[in-house]
Amino acid sequence: MLRKRIAPGPGQESVWDYPRPPRLEDSQKLIQIVLNGIEIAHTQHAKRVLETSQPPTYYIPPEDVKMEYFIPSHKHTYCEWKGTASYYTITVGDISIPDAAWYYQHPSQGYEALSGYIAVYPSQMDACYVAGEKVQSQAGNFYGGWITSDIVGPFKGGAGTMGW
Repeated sequence: MLRKRIAPGPGQESVWDYPRPPRLEDSQKLIQIVLNGIEIAHTQHAKRVLETSQPPTYYIPPEDVKMEYFIPSHKHTYCEWKGTASYYTITVGDISIPDAAWYYQHPSQGYEALSGYIAVYPSQMDACYVAGEKVQSQAGNFYGGWITSDIVGPFKGGAGTMGW
């Protein structure tokens, strides 16, 4: 698969204009996450991580997450930029999704503002919304990017893109 930057239209961003290392920025857009018919997160105080070739990943402050549905798991991964991530299993009613959310308790230098904020894989939720628009999930099962109509790619994550 060849990667060819899609030119952004008015009001759009190209993921190929995002920096490496990633940029962390505040977002006042309404972010909502729904699982098993329950809104498990609702905020206008998210942070988003913008990294070359990837759609934004949204991180939600824990006070805007219904933490009774989030159970710490034993999984940990390492990001070269943000440090060691810990995971949550999300259980809502009879649905339980292992390692569906992650956070950085002690993020690396430059990403300290992410401490405790929670991200989810949109592909594993009923729906995730940015400013009322239902998100498309990033391909693959490694990244947790949120694709909306104002973001253009191509996006890393699908088959044949790991070397980008």
